[in-house]
Amino acid sequence: MANFYTDNEDLLFYMRDGVDWASLVEITEYGFRTAEGYKDVKEALASYHEIAEMVGDLIGNELAPRAAKIDAEHPSVKDGEVVEGRAMRDIFKKMREAELHRLCLPRELGGLNAPLMVYFLCGEMIARADVSSMTHFSFHGGMGLAMLAFSIHEGTTRFDTKQAQIAQTRFEKEIEEIASGKAWGCMDITEPDAGSDMAKLRARAEQDAEGNWYITGQKIFITSGHGKYHFVIARTEPAAREEDTFAGLKGLSMFLVKAYEDLPGGKRERYVTIERVEEKLGHNGSVTAALSFERTPAALIGKRGEGFRYMLTLMNNARVGVGFESIGLMEAAYRMACAYAEERHSMGKAIGRHEMIADYLDEMKTDLQAIRALCVTAAYHEEMSQKLRLLERFGEEMSESERQRVRKDQPRHQRMARRLTPLLKYIAAEKAVDHARRAVQIHGGVGYTREYGAEKLLRDAMVLPIYEGTSQIQSLMAMKDTLTGILQHPREFVTRQAKARLQSISAEDTLVRRVAKIQVLSLSAQQHLMTRTIFAKLKQLPEKPFSAWFETLSKDWDPKRDFAMAMLHAERLTRILTDEAICEVLLEQSQKHTQRRALLSAWLDRAETRCRGLYDEIVSLGEDHLARLQGQDREAQ
Repeated sequence: MANFYTDNEDLLFYMRDGVDWASLVEITEYGFRTAEGYKDVKEALASYHEIAEMVGDLIGNELAPRAAKIDAEHPSVKDGEVVEGRAMRDIFKKMREAELHRLCLPRELGGLNAPLMVYFLCGEMIARADVSSMTHFSFHGGMGLAMLAFSIHEGTTRFDTKQAQIAQTRFEKEIEEIASGKAWGCMDITEPDAGSDMAKLRARAEQDAEGNWYITGQKIFITSGHGKYHFVIARTEPAAREEDTFAGLKGLSMFLVKAYEDLPGGKRERYVTIERVEEKLGHNGSVTAALSFERTPAALIGKRGEGFRYMLTLMNNARVGVGFESIGLMEAAYRMACAYAEERHSMGKAIGRHEMIADYLDEMKTDLQAIRALCVTAAYHEEMSQKLRLLERFGEEMSESERQRVRKDQPRHQRMARRLTPLLKYIAAEKAVDHARRAVQIHGGVGYTREYGAEKLLRDAMVLPIYEGTSQIQSLMAMKDTLTGILQHPREFVTRQAKARLQSISAEDTLVRRVAKIQVLSLSAQQHLMTRTIFAKLKQLPEKPFSAWFETLSKDWDPKRDFAMAMLHAERLTRILTDEAICEVLLEQSQKHTQRRALLSAWLDRAETRCRGLYDEIVSLGEDHLARLQGQDREAQ
């Protein structure tokens, strides 16, 4: 009997000690003010452990044995409806019976009111067995929670502050349908020729004289697109000119679309057409659909032009979810590689005891645990940020001191979540591919066959750096936020540099000194790119009148135009920023739990040389390449 929770010591560490459960439980339980809620943190944690152990048992003994069949039984379209494989249907029937789709919903909406952290850690276990199942699982309860979040943000949820519960919410009927497992939702963004560049989205929403909305257009690559409820981004404000207020992203709005209605007698009336289900390299149990909308009825969420902002709420959680999904796959790859390396003998001993293979396995273990630390930290800050924002808005029973504390803590959590999320999505997805490839390599010839399952991990891993924002998009986001932060707070940047340099030579703790040296390298790389960017900006001044110089240097910054060198090195900078962030997370852990010092030391052993090499590339490469690109741009003009 396998239990994917109890057999994982690192996962157990986070459920016991590695998360600030006190603050997370308190805010999730509305300050322990509800009659139906837990009495204290201890009682809540005992329940979370029971949930995690139940999920670990279900996944280890029911999903994992079905993973190969789920991969083999591709979904198809028949008579306009998607037909899933039997193994996929069977495991989701068991998840529904276990009420997993109710995990994070509030009790007053029929949920278990668990923190998102519990959901994410359970999601990792599901991904360890089969990532396509984890992907589809996220579009069940997760979409119900998104409906609630959207309703709260638009002001259509009413709270009973005295009872500390929701009195009424806009999508209550739909949420219950999703929580029961009878339906699920999906997120419809991507269109032909409009993937990462959302400003090019062309699906349009039109309003009739009675105020009803209708959507017309196509959406592609829609995960779980055969669901009943679709969050759709569509254009409501066509830009008459480039400088129009609603140009590009500002012209997008968010809608909820019901894709079909089940009628008496077993018939179904469809409002959204499923054009096809994609044949993919991996994730074969998960449906990826192309959809058509033809004056499909839709309900506006929030206000016109707020679609991009609402989409970000979904996207941030989705990217953290991909982080945990990647870790689940990495866990599977590491365990599979270890098991084979122990049983396969060559040259008189198990191949896992040969120096090179032993080093591979050691690095895989270190990567896995270090990235899990980053993932849990990002998830914690994202959840705290969202819940504190809601508490500030609806916590009428708070004292003034509590209100001030919320106003102080929420921006801090938001900043940390914004900093860590793109780094997490980048490194977890990239390392998942790397680990899956290593698992195939360690298996040798049989790794290239389907007998052991290593090739499935590699096929499944390949999409992780692509969906929910490519690795390159994450790098550009991290670079832009980092350098913009320097422009906005130069004094703070100089202070951080001075502190890091001092600690790198004077800190008593060796690990503190080593982490500070990583910080110095990171800050030096940032300084180099910022210096080059400003130097390029200064070259523009002679072309402008003297009276416009101050405006040009202080406000007139365009990342697409002014950050060419930084964009060239964005991925290298992101790797350094990620090493820095992981070191800081592990250092904080090691100061509270001494057993984590070994993990930090192991990560530093590889990060130190890696960051030095990346820094050298940033300061020495790029001039010739940029010159060629600029020449090509001039020729194109």
